[in-house]
Amino acid sequence: MAAKRKTKGAYMISAVAEMYEIHPQTLRLYEREGLLKPSRTEGNTRLYTDEDLERLEFILNLARDLGVNIAGIAIILQMRERMEEMNRQMQNFVEYVRTEMLTRFQQAQPGAPGAMVPIRKPVMARDGGAAKTAAARKP
Repeated sequence: MAAKRKTKGAYMISAVAEMYEIHPQTLRLYEREGLLKPSRTEGNTRLYTDEDLERLEFILNLARDLGVNIAGIAIILQMRERMEEMNRQMQNFVEYVRTEMLTRFQQAQPGAPGAMVPIRKPVMARDGGAAKTAAARKP
């Protein structure tokens, strides 16, 4: 099913339809439904990039091999995009935490310039009064 692409570039609708053995109207339908978003020339000709073709292969796999209808394909594509965005956000967060931990670890090294002072955990007084640090409670 996967078409073999040897070059990078843009493909016209007739070439894409032939490569994937589908009717050009199917490609137009996928565009109308928002599943594909090919670029356009000044003359309004659709041009499909390699990324568009990868997406088309995924769509055709869902439709042909798994029997998913257009509404289901749209939902799956939306969920896939959300998952990719969440993955990017999670990777950014993990990188931030890693960088922050390395910075704090380096600052905590004895004798390091700008070394951090250990933070003491506040402890509630037994009488329900204001919080005091563990060091402040010692006589």
